[in-house]
Amino acid sequence: MSALPPPATALPSSKLQPPAHRPAQVPRSAVAERLLAAASVKLVLVRAPAGFGKTTAMLQAREQLEAAGTTTAWLTLDRADNDVPRFLAGLAAAARQLGLEPRATARAPLDVVDALARDEAPFALFLDDAEALQSPAVLGLLRELIEHLPRRGQLVIGSRSLPDLGLGRLRARGQLLEIDAELLRFSLAETTEFFRLRGGPALPAQALRQLHRKTEGWITALWLVGMALDRRGAVADFVQRFSGTERAVADYLAEDVLAQQPPDIRDFLLRTGILRQLDAGVCQALLPRLDCAAILQRLEAANLFVTPVGGESADGGPSYRYHSLFAEFLRGQLAREHPHDVARLHLAASGWYEAQGRPVPAIDHAIEGGDHPHALHLLGQHAETFLEQGRMRLLDRWFAALPAEPLRAWPRLQVVAVWARCLTHGPWEAMQLLEASGCLASEDPAVQAHVNAQRPMLLAMMDRHEEACAAGRDSLARLPTCRPFADGALCNAMAHAFSVMGEQHEAQRLLDAARRAQAAGPPGSSFNRMYTESLEGVLDLKEGRLRQATARLRIAVSATPHAASPYAYTYSNGNAWAGVLYAGVVYEANELAAAEHLLNVYLPLARDVGLPDHMIASHRMRTRIAFERGDVDAGFELLTELEYLGHQRQLPRVVASAKLERARLLLLQGHAAAARQELDRADDPAVWQRPRVEYLQAHGVDDLLIGRLRWDIHFGDARAAAARAEQALADALADHRHHRALKLRALLALAQHRSGNPAAAAAVMQALLQHASREGFVRLILDEGPALAPLLQRARAAAQDPRRPDDPIQAEFVQRLLELYGSAALGAEPEAAEAAAAAAPTPAAGPAAEPLTHKELRVLQLLAEGYSNSAMAEKLFVSDSTVRTHLRNINLKLGAHSRTQAVALARKLRVIA
Repeated sequence: MSALPPPATALPSSKLQPPAHRPAQVPRSAVAERLLAAASVKLVLVRAPAGFGKTTAMLQAREQLEAAGTTTAWLTLDRADNDVPRFLAGLAAAARQLGLEPRATARAPLDVVDALARDEAPFALFLDDAEALQSPAVLGLLRELIEHLPRRGQLVIGSRSLPDLGLGRLRARGQLLEIDAELLRFSLAETTEFFRLRGGPALPAQALRQLHRKTEGWITALWLVGMALDRRGAVADFVQRFSGTERAVADYLAEDVLAQQPPDIRDFLLRTGILRQLDAGVCQALLPRLDCAAILQRLEAANLFVTPVGGESADGGPSYRYHSLFAEFLRGQLAREHPHDVARLHLAASGWYEAQGRPVPAIDHAIEGGDHPHALHLLGQHAETFLEQGRMRLLDRWFAALPAEPLRAWPRLQVVAVWARCLTHGPWEAMQLLEASGCLASEDPAVQAHVNAQRPMLLAMMDRHEEACAAGRDSLARLPTCRPFADGALCNAMAHAFSVMGEQHEAQRLLDAARRAQAAGPPGSSFNRMYTESLEGVLDLKEGRLRQATARLRIAVSATPHAASPYAYTYSNGNAWAGVLYAGVVYEANELAAAEHLLNVYLPLARDVGLPDHMIASHRMRTRIAFERGDVDAGFELLTELEYLGHQRQLPRVVASAKLERARLLLLQGHAAAARQELDRADDPAVWQRPRVEYLQAHGVDDLLIGRLRWDIHFGDARAAAARAEQALADALADHRHHRALKLRALLALAQHRSGNPAAAAAVMQALLQHASREGFVRLILDEGPALAPLLQRARAAAQDPRRPDDPIQAEFVQRLLELYGSAALGAEPEAAEAAAAAAPTPAAGPAAEPLTHKELRVLQLLAEGYSNSAMAEKLFVSDSTVRTHLRNINLKLGAHSRTQAVALARKLRVIA
């Protein structure tokens, strides 16, 4: 099972080859020395506006690193890398340059991250032009990569803008080196060396000083000045009139330089400015009367305008590019001088790429040239293939750039646009697009097939499951159609809707039908397979079959690509649906680091698409992971974000879920009144009536009833709570909601224990452990906090009774839970001595031997709220050792033997709330 794209055969070789190093470059010694001296940092950010020599500085640093024995790899980024499969293909290819081969596992998007994290040899991965990255999912992957770089691994990023990579935290940890425009500017000595290396007449020292002052060391301005001076005699005159570094200066200099070129060179420059990459073949298609290969060689030999990008072009020759500022000037100049040629040139480029079998740049050029009919013609040939491959973001970008009116003549493309919009921006926008398209009334069988599936699926994704079932019954009656992709999507969508409404057998029948539709479709389509396996996993989880659910969701996340297509697997284009679900089962197994990695990738996608259950589940897991690690502030911030998203998108269930989870955190901190207030705020009858009759994935276990029971057990009438829990457990078993039944058993056991009925508590706990130990449910128990630890200790003692049959699986499971509770109950501090002390009874509370200081009171309050030592240190701006000193003093003054006892005694003494 392959989870990563194969070696990047479909990637332009220039992406993996750094630009060719020119021998006559000014050595950037200060930049390289800074980078070499910072071998311990994880991220080096080389950030400056265009024209400051970021790439050159990175190239020189790379050469020095390799000379010092560090292996390096290079990846030049572009706008297309916002399509996550393409980005992963490039990242995997770069990893192979480092001598690594990413393993194919169930955590598909993270395999390359894992491969880099395992590397013990020193390496540096260079990513240039990172300002092109805007996708939250891609940036999430980069954050993961930075977070898990090994000790001797380093990422060097060149960017014009400040990337959203959590730089504040890296800066605070001393893991970030920033090289900015100030360091990249040429010094006077470097300016002097630059003009010396260019050759030509020597400039007077006074002229050099003036140029350096006026350009402020901006390298591109100096480069353009040098080209202008080559064609002027009066150096002093020109330098005197030179006015500064604004964009107008760059345009003036470029225009001045361009005006001095021979007609054939000027024509070549103007008409090839539309190209992102200069290959002799595509240039020849634009300028058939010129010898373009010879012109490119002349320009390179004269060190004018073009920069080699490394690797070979599609026609086997070298590839080049223009400086971005100069290319932008050329495009503007072409539009001013020859506006009618722009479309023709783009069309010529589009035709050349089309002939080379490269539809993506062919479509890009057709759109950019305003030749929408040709773009639609090309899309008509390739759109459904891209749809089946799951390249939804690419499709949505194209359709967003096309005017609505010409698209109306292509109803088959309009339905593809609806799929793309749904899986990138969510079902609400997609429904508006579908209703405005006119496709609902189309008589084209292919269009009807897609519409047949889209309306029920969009309604189900919008949380309108009853309407989806009603619309979908009519759609199902029309199967099969001429489009297996649409048929499979419909069967999956209706299986989801029917499972929510409790029609389990009908849901299972439709999943089988979806598999048959997949068999009839093209081999490169993996979106529907992902969807089917995900739904099967949800049904397994509902029945309490965690191991089987995990296996199915692992398959869903690792949707196998077609061998001929490196972008076929649908990581970013639907796998967010599977990814959040898979993160849920990984979290349940207490693999918190792995779950967090997955959520860093999938949560932004779930947020973009806006599926309520996925938004709720992903934010809830991230909150619990943060709280478990003592980062209480991050947990509450995530819930605030979830509540805001719910208000913004008018999803009351999302808002209520944020309040419900906030109440759970406050309860675990011991804030009874605040937790009760949040529960009351979450109590929206219109929201919580639905989970009683519908199986909503985010509320299969966690709902208001569970929240109320939990509060009553801890702070209210435990005996009454036990009676309510027994009834809820019976209801769950009757509805075959065995996952929910496990949670209710945990609460029922705790309620009976609190109400003084240990025998009944032990019996319920035994039933819970018997099932949980065989399926691997861990967080279901741990998430209830340390209150369940005494029941587990009794279960362990009972298991050691020689009169009872031996159950090694359950015994090992209970022991593992107690070990985990030993650290969890202590605020994630793993010291064995404290774990043992936590199990000791809390001594009677007497007056403190010595008053607590203000700082100790603050530490004690943070301790009660669940902060870890490191989190307290960060919040109080002190070291970890200072926090440990405060904790020792607190224990001495209160007569406590553990953190848990200290909090309990402080509350009895009313020292803290």
